[in-house]
Amino acid sequence: MGSDYEETMSKKHCQHTTIKSKLIILFLIVSTNLLTIYIFTGPHTNFQQTQLSTQYSPDPTDLVVKLNATRDELVMTRKQISGLRKELYSAHSLTEELINQLTRLTGNIDQSNPNPKPTTYDDLLDDVSDETKLAIGPHKLPLGHNPKMGDEIYFSVGGGCLNQKQDLETYMSYEIGQECPWDDVFAQTLMLKGCEPLPKRRCHPKSPANYVEPTPLPDSLWATPPDSSIIWDPYTCKNYTCLKERQKGPGVYDCKDCFDLDGREKTRWLHDNGALDYGIDQVLEMKPKGTIRIGLDIGGGAGSFAARMKERNVTIVTTSMNFDGPFNSFIASRGLLSMHVSISQRLPFFENTLDIVHSMHVLSNWIPDTMLEFTLYDVYRVLRPGGIFWLDRFFCIGSQLNATYVPMIERVGFRKLRWNTGMKLDRSVDKNEWYFSALLEKPMT
Repeated sequence: MGSDYEETMSKKHCQHTTIKSKLIILFLIVSTNLLTIYIFTGPHTNFQQTQLSTQYSPDPTDLVVKLNATRDELVMTRKQISGLRKELYSAHSLTEELINQLTRLTGNIDQSNPNPKPTTYDDLLDDVSDETKLAIGPHKLPLGHNPKMGDEIYFSVGGGCLNQKQDLETYMSYEIGQECPWDDVFAQTLMLKGCEPLPKRRCHPKSPANYVEPTPLPDSLWATPPDSSIIWDPYTCKNYTCLKERQKGPGVYDCKDCFDLDGREKTRWLHDNGALDYGIDQVLEMKPKGTIRIGLDIGGGAGSFAARMKERNVTIVTTSMNFDGPFNSFIASRGLLSMHVSISQRLPFFENTLDIVHSMHVLSNWIPDTMLEFTLYDVYRVLRPGGIFWLDRFFCIGSQLNATYVPMIERVGFRKLRWNTGMKLDRSVDKNEWYFSALLEKPMT
């Protein structure tokens, strides 16, 4: 494989050199011909004829007139030659630019990097196992050409996989039809590197031992599931008691007290303090009764927002990541819909379909500004006209509030229904840390 690659690169380099040489020769031939034609057919030839005729002119007056005319023609000729030189210089510059473009198009071969990173989807299929090729490569349509899809169908695989080829191969290493490797943490890390969605696999995930039927609705909304409902291998805690207790100890965890359903989770969004904390009932009252029916909670932790909404006959899909905790499994155990996707992924909903989108803490200033703006536009896309975007406790620095985020929201096109700001006071006031909460509406027209 290595010799084939070197031979291919050598051929590309030779082709590139040949093209460049031909272009230079072509430029010299064209330039020489232009100059030759001009010398033999240009206005200065009249000067030679005038010189010959003056040898036989006996009239001094005529000679002076002809000399003056010849002088004028000579001045004009010099100007034309100067102009021709400029045109030739311009043509030379254009040729050099053309050569540079051809160099980029044919590939600027870097001898110091004989193994450049793959840059296309097809490159991803080079030097990978057969199973990986089957999982991500194109497949011919069995019924032939389809006017909507063409001749082939592709699995959806995240573009970041192009830069994570070795990790992708590790993820796709398993025995077909057997138990999958227990690699949830590795798989999630691969997702966060941009390989999202991950390719499908032909293996079975490990099932929890002593699994029991879930608690029925509506009791499941606020019941901690049995420890036997999940596999604890990827997590530091090995039971739900540990997850509840870690809020009392040191360390930083994502959503540190989310698993304690008898604690703060039990009262979230029940009361509206007229400031940063909005109540669900007050938000729903801003729209005609029954028109908020389906929605999305971005980065919804353990799913408590969706649970509160379900109590009000609103169906919410919760996206969450498993950062050292079984968040998605916990959400599902409560009888709620979970979706294991990061904020980098395009929201998997059609445009103009959702009544409400909510996000608490996740959408904040830790996200690069450009990526955040794309995300806000995507929220706008999936909301129906008149739909509500509930931005819950967005964190930022005071200088960013009016300089960055207010203009960004206005650019996206949301209409403000409610807007509250408040300083974050648990650290020094000198930190100038702020929250803002907002209810934003997608315009009807």
